[in-house]
Amino acid sequence: MEENKSYDQKLEEHTKLNKEYIDKFENWLKEKGLSPKTIRNHVGNVDTYLNYYLNYYEFHDLKDGCYMLNGYLGDFFIRKCMWSTAYSTKQTSASIKKFYQCMNELNYVEDKDYKYLCEDIKENMDYWLEEVEDYNSMDYSDFF
Repeated sequence: MEENKSYDQKLEEHTKLNKEYIDKFENWLKEKGLSPKTIRNHVGNVDTYLNYYLNYYEFHDLKDGCYMLNGYLGDFFIRKCMWSTAYSTKQTSASIKKFYQCMNELNYVEDKDYKYLCEDIKENMDYWLEEVEDYNSMDYSDFF
C-alpha cells in the first residue's frame, strides 16, 4: 500500500519510474535526429517537471502531469527556478509537450490527456509569459 510507505520510499519509487520514462523520451528524441545539446535541454526540462514539481507537495503520476502544467509554468517554475524567463518558459513548455507526445505514442498517456495538455499550453502561454515577466521585473529594493 502506497500510504504505508515512507516519503523517501515513495520518492525513490517515483524517481525510478520517472527515469524509465525519461530514458524512453531520450531515445525517442535521438530517433528523431535531434542534436545532443537539444536532447539534453529537453531531458533536463522534463526531469525538473517530473522529479521536482510532480513530487514536490505530494506524489503525482505521469497522467496527472498532463493536468498540472498551469500550476507549474504559471507559478512554481517562475518562483522556484531562477532561470525562469519568457524564453525558458516557452522552451520548457515545448519540452514537456514533446515528452507527452512521446508518452502518448508509447501508450503511457491517453489521447485525451495529451490533447488536454496541448490545449492548456495554447490557452495559457500568454498568461505564463506575462507572469514570468512581471515576476522578473519586480523591484525588490522597496523591501529592504
